[in-house]
Amino acid sequence: MRSFLSRAPGGAARFLAGLTLAALGGCNTDVMFPTGDIALQQRNLILVSTALMLLIIVPVLVMIVVFAWRYRKGAGATYDPHFDHSTSLELLIWSCPLLIIICLGALTWSSTHLLDPFRPLERLSAGRPIPAGSEPLDVQVVAMDWKWLFIYPSLGVASVNELALPVDVPVRFSLTATSQMNTFYAPTLAGMIYTMPGMRSMLHAVINQPGESWGYSGNYTGAGYSHMRFRLRGLDQAGFDRWIADVKNAQGTLDAARYVEMVRPSQKEPAAYFGSVSDGLFDKVLNRCVEPGKPCEAATMSHDGHHGMTPSHEAEPITGSKPVPAFEKAPEDKGSGPNVTKPAPPESAPGQLDPGNPQNRGM
Repeated sequence: MRSFLSRAPGGAARFLAGLTLAALGGCNTDVMFPTGDIALQQRNLILVSTALMLLIIVPVLVMIVVFAWRYRKGAGATYDPHFDHSTSLELLIWSCPLLIIICLGALTWSSTHLLDPFRPLERLSAGRPIPAGSEPLDVQVVAMDWKWLFIYPSLGVASVNELALPVDVPVRFSLTATSQMNTFYAPTLAGMIYTMPGMRSMLHAVINQPGESWGYSGNYTGAGYSHMRFRLRGLDQAGFDRWIADVKNAQGTLDAARYVEMVRPSQKEPAAYFGSVSDGLFDKVLNRCVEPGKPCEAATMSHDGHHGMTPSHEAEPITGSKPVPAFEKAPEDKGSGPNVTKPAPPESAPGQLDPGNPQNRGM
């Protein structure tokens, strides 16, 4: 490539070099170089699965070339027009893919249980079990339009579009959303998990190396989707303590009134910090009763004798009014389109007296 560019004219060389850099600029290696143990296990699962599939793909590609060369015209290969079966060839064709499918199935089954996001962590990293008696750090996550809210309930602080975590400390995430389904995606930490209004998702993870990366929304949610990202910071314990102290010094309290203002859709929100948080705010967000006087879904279900979760589509939105289906609207509210043909008056249609009459079509 370098020798070609050196021989190419100056303009062409610069164009090809810029094209190469532009192509490489679109690459993101966060998935392949994670800083958290769960993401590392997921990366290894991708590599092992890819290697198992390549056990079939690579030999097939090689045999395509070999067969084309060996049995080309004029190569002197033996042609047998009566050949229809080979036991050894059949065993090779069917046994290898079957063994690979069995291996992939066993790998998928075991990893599905070991990497279950609801399952508490059993280690900090390979060969490093969680110290006895240690408690995970609780972080409550709310997916908004189009920003991320992180609440640290045990520390009494919150942040917007910035998530700081101490290194080698297990983290227990509780996740929900305000108005629509979303996906919490931190590729260097623990992959993806869905967030839904009126429902609580769980994610257990740990970050093992200091550094900064980005988290994203992995589910298209409208105009501000592409800018719905947050900074993920891995800090040592001293650095995390300093970050918490700085956040506590921030002027601002995240209470119900401030939350109702913040929940309105907005784009490209800078990082923001709240030095104090109202007790139980996340539970109110989860039960969709942040506004004063609004009954919580949990209390409503208990009063009505329901057990479980209320479907999120039945809850009233925080902003705006709940849409009314067309079949529930009054006739005068539905309107009419310009292509709607009004039925003919009954007296002008002969009906059964003349079944083939075209005037009957409007009845």
